[in-house]
Amino acid sequence: MSQSNATTRRRLPPGATPPVLLTREALDPAAVARSVERPEAGAVVTFVGTTRNVHEGKPVLRLEYEAQEKLAEKALEKLCAEAVKKFALAAASIHHRLGTLEIGEASVAIAVSSAHRGAAFDGCRYLIDTLKTTIPIFKKEHYAGGAEAVWVGPDGKPVTL
Repeated sequence: MSQSNATTRRRLPPGATPPVLLTREALDPAAVARSVERPEAGAVVTFVGTTRNVHEGKPVLRLEYEAQEKLAEKALEKLCAEAVKKFALAAASIHHRLGTLEIGEASVAIAVSSAHRGAAFDGCRYLIDTLKTTIPIFKKEHYAGGAEAVWVGPDGKPVTL
């Protein structure tokens, strides 16, 4: 666990789910959803991104995720705060996996809550779309048939790690 996650968890009650988490453990989307429940919220919207077995016509065997953890955590915290303000959300939470993931495993879980469903849906879409293009989390797809695996940055372009 990175230092910032350790600090965040020390401030949370025992058993509470942190709003932002980078982890090598399996994600718990239900816990992420519970973490944004608020008495004033009439809507909770979640998004769970899972690894799929094909990308641009190439069969995918597995994915790897790596991140500049401290930078990524701070950026995720800022992104959640921005979404809360922009969409009048009650709360927002993002958990993202790191390490090797097999097909079908959850790579990201996002939950938001708001008074009304429209803001919750808009806020959740904004979080995943913005995360995928701006947060320093890098993905490597391993392909079947010997095609070369390439690390891809948040902008979708190949990078060298």
